[in-house]
Amino acid sequence: MPELSFVMPHWLYWSGLVLFPLAAWFIVRRTRARPGSTQPLSLTVGYFLLVAGGFVGCHRLYVKSKWAIAFVVVFVTILFANIEVREARDGLSSASNAVSIAESKIKRAEKNLERGRKNAREKLDQALASMEEAKAELDVAEAFSGQWERYSRALAITMLLLLFVDAVLMPRLIRKRNSIESLDTAEPFVCPAHEPEHDPSGEPFAYNRLIGRINGFAGEFVAYWSMIAVFVYYYEVIARYVFNSPTNWAHESMFLMFGMQYLLAGGYTLREGSHVRVDVIYTHLSERSKAIMDLITSVFFFIFVITLLVTGWIFFHDAWAIKEVSFTEWGIQYYPVKFALPLGAALILLQGIAILLKDIHYVLHPPPEHHDESEEAMIRAGGSHGD
Repeated sequence: MPELSFVMPHWLYWSGLVLFPLAAWFIVRRTRARPGSTQPLSLTVGYFLLVAGGFVGCHRLYVKSKWAIAFVVVFVTILFANIEVREARDGLSSASNAVSIAESKIKRAEKNLERGRKNAREKLDQALASMEEAKAELDVAEAFSGQWERYSRALAITMLLLLFVDAVLMPRLIRKRNSIESLDTAEPFVCPAHEPEHDPSGEPFAYNRLIGRINGFAGEFVAYWSMIAVFVYYYEVIARYVFNSPTNWAHESMFLMFGMQYLLAGGYTLREGSHVRVDVIYTHLSERSKAIMDLITSVFFFIFVITLLVTGWIFFHDAWAIKEVSFTEWGIQYYPVKFALPLGAALILLQGIAILLKDIHYVLHPPPEHHDESEEAMIRAGGSHGD
């Protein structure tokens, strides 16, 4: 198999982190705007599976086609051929090294023969015999390596042709399967993994609703980064195990991306009340008592988040001043990554203020007593700081 030398350009990495979530956000919003779909299979999902896992037939499994087995067989055969190619290259390298050693011995023996040293002729004959043997082994190794290179190349072309054909046939495959598994229009298809949107009606102030929308967008935006990881690691696996060309950027790029995702999604997670907390006592309190406890513990929350904001800004400012880059061969810029520290802290701080205002409002203006605790919990949903 030929080697891959692609290195992710820095501009493509940063623009991809911005443009891909926006494109995904647009597609999701357009899909949600449609009335309940009666089609169980989606063409968009089909093409995504073709790109992300087509080499093992994931798209064929999606349309419940037995031809998925063909992709699995071809891929396993490619892996086997790749193992043979690596062994052939090792044998070729050893044979080539043996020829080089024999050439060195011949030159040394010829010089000794010219100087009239004892046993020089005998050593020269041995070196010449070694050269003939090494050349014979080199010819065999070259033939063996060339044979498996041709097999591997043919298998790769076969896989590409299969993927190309299925890319053309995908709309037809989706329509055919949908015609077989069409759903009752009275029961529209709903993705079970889709969660309802955050309900801002329980927010007492316009500020809360504004910050809630901002953090909702930020959380959804960085959530789409996880899909980028699918493509990057897909490329890394194929490059490493099929083309013997591991990258120097895949792991580092995803490591930094998930770090930024962790920081920028903090405000969204706080809005949803999903941060890890110790609630052995908290869960046994009434909803009003919970609000009071949240007000007390918010002191520690604000100490932490303000410290994170200040120190994060210092880290970013220092990195920006020297245009800091990573010490790896890829050399990606670090200052955008460190900017996620103060930005994520700011989002968490703004959401924390919104929750503080909500808790104060809840304590001063509790709901009517006839509301049960489940109704009160719905009113205060997401209204507590992570401990």
